[in-house]
Amino acid sequence: MNDFLLSALLGVVEGVTEFLPVSSTAHLRISEALLGLDLGNGYWKMFTIVIQLGAIACLPIYFRARIAEFLRSFASAAREGKTLLAHPLVLTVVAFVVTAIPSLLLVKVIGKNLESLYVMSGSLIVGGVVMWVVDALYARQRLATRTERMEQMGLGQAVWVGFCQIFSGVFPGVSRSMSTIAGGQLAGMTRAAALEFSFFLSMPTMAAATLYDLAKTLRDAHRSPLGAVQVDAHGWLLLAIGFAISFVVAYGVVAWFMGWVRRRGFVPFAVYRIAAGAAVLAWAAGAL
Repeated sequence: MNDFLLSALLGVVEGVTEFLPVSSTAHLRISEALLGLDLGNGYWKMFTIVIQLGAIACLPIYFRARIAEFLRSFASAAREGKTLLAHPLVLTVVAFVVTAIPSLLLVKVIGKNLESLYVMSGSLIVGGVVMWVVDALYARQRLATRTERMEQMGLGQAVWVGFCQIFSGVFPGVSRSMSTIAGGQLAGMTRAAALEFSFFLSMPTMAAATLYDLAKTLRDAHRSPLGAVQVDAHGWLLLAIGFAISFVVAYGVVAWFMGWVRRRGFVPFAVYRIAAGAAVLAWAAGAL
């Protein structure tokens, strides 16, 4: 396949799946395997991380008004001596820390699971079932919803959502969005509130994870007998194409998804996850 087409295709896959509750990690790994890429190649490892950064970069721009609103309210509360423990920005940091510490301790387990199609397919299926059940309970008003906006969240909810996010790191295929959205609903948040907090939490979480992976990839490349990753003009152009396409597609997906959730639920994504997981499981079994 032409390199430019390959770069564009992977950028689209990343942009479409990064913020939907379907697991971008699983979709990227499976797409790269189907396209015959050498996943051990330093350049393609770096390419995957760069296009993920492209998707992440769209969030501060899309949510710029809400971020500015939170910064103003944070500064105002600090000046007036009010408690900041329940402020949305503080709760985002709390949830991030709850996720980050166990994830760093389990980094070897995470790396091993990233190589297993069985783990990814099983996580897609199980995550789909969980999302379906949680959303069905929510739709039937079996879950008590008391939090309609991030401003109404409490410390316990943030800790719980951060804990739920750990599963998406340890088991690729669970999906960071799925774990935080379903976790938020279980904690009494509306779909819209859970989704918005999921997006805000993804900013520090994904930025830290991808920058950590990038640093590790470059460090490992320097230690390799083959030397550092060499990127020529052609390679930089591929990175730029993948980054730009991932950014644009992800921005559109975020805007669409925010509107979708306000009118509909997550069941279609749950169905897709189960079907995709079953297909990957069949493919993995046939590949042996």
